[in-house]
Amino acid sequence: MRTLRDIVEANRGGERCAIPSYCTAHPETLSAIFAAYRDDAAPILVEATCNQVNQFGGYTGMTPADFRRFVEALAEREGVARDRLILGGDHLGPNPWKAEPTAAAMAKARDMVAAFVEAGFTKIHLDASMACADDGLLTEAVMAERAADLCAVAEAKGKGDLLYVIGTEVPIPGGETEALDTLAVTPPEAVAHTYALHREAFAARGLEAALERAIGIVVQPGVDFGNDQIFAFQPDKATALSRSAAALPGLCFEAHSTDYQSQDALAALVAHHFAILKVGPELTFAFRQAVAALARIEAEMDVAEPSRILDVITEEMRGNPRDWRAYVAPGPREAAMMLYGLSDRVRYYWPRPAIQAALAKLGANLAAARPEPGLVAQYAGALVDGAVDPATLPQHLVRRMVGDVVAKYRAAAAS
Repeated sequence: MRTLRDIVEANRGGERCAIPSYCTAHPETLSAIFAAYRDDAAPILVEATCNQVNQFGGYTGMTPADFRRFVEALAEREGVARDRLILGGDHLGPNPWKAEPTAAAMAKARDMVAAFVEAGFTKIHLDASMACADDGLLTEAVMAERAADLCAVAEAKGKGDLLYVIGTEVPIPGGETEALDTLAVTPPEAVAHTYALHREAFAARGLEAALERAIGIVVQPGVDFGNDQIFAFQPDKATALSRSAAALPGLCFEAHSTDYQSQDALAALVAHHFAILKVGPELTFAFRQAVAALARIEAEMDVAEPSRILDVITEEMRGNPRDWRAYVAPGPREAAMMLYGLSDRVRYYWPRPAIQAALAKLGANLAAARPEPGLVAQYAGALVDGAVDPATLPQHLVRRMVGDVVAKYRAAAAS
């Protein structure tokens, strides 16, 4: 099994080699990911952001130690050995507390980094690019100094096996909140400048050995997505950026927000030295696609008490708009974009009791109604294996649709 460092070195050497980074905390989606890896020995990189998981629980309610136990249990249930898992912490820095003064926000960020490392996370993205309440204009030099401060905590708590990612030419965790007109590819000189600032900041703290274990730098290759738009990778615009990787000692690029890119675009990113391809909302978007397909199938059956799953989701989102309001434009398309937008704000609502109850009713209704193969195919996009038990139809569709996303990434990364 190739290690993360092996993959980066192979990519730097010109080999078509990369690794997908799955950033989700949704249990059925993670289970579908692990099921897609069951029959081989490839490593599986799973990451949690600072907002999802932190020492206070984040929006998932899980600490880093909780998240590790959660992921390992799901993997073992799918027949995937724990030693194949690589756990990463994404955007580890003061972002969850940026409304607080710097001293308080950075103190909490240090505690968070310590919690991730102590829990066994070995891929650490240091990201102190967020201005805190008393910062004013935050310079790149200060960002690098704060990243080095966080690295010092990680090194004190770690066992010398930590790998680091630096830089942050990406949206804040959670994705874009406004429509974009264009994207600028990171210039090579900006990459060199970012690395130089980190080298100086790390050296000032005696962390040269830690920086030698940096494997990635986050840059903008010109890919992103909003709730109703996708910016596809254009390789010709990233040629100069790609060539600049050779000057980075031991590092490749890490691409964020690659969701909804085509397999060809992802493969082109790999060829341009993006050895780590992060994907998040597209995974839970696929889960929601499966649920919507199941809801349409249910609507075709004569069930006594319909689950109303899509109505229940909408009601919960309307009643609790905090997690979608900034991402969905008001107007006649609002209702549709709440449910079907690419930012997949629905992912924040699955744990709600009313939605879980509706999901359970949906599954029970389908198991009892036994929808015909042709009806299932109409909404699922293809015929379902006739051997599939109606009771497991929801799981089957989820695993196929999420599995299609996983397969796309694995094929592009040759993993």
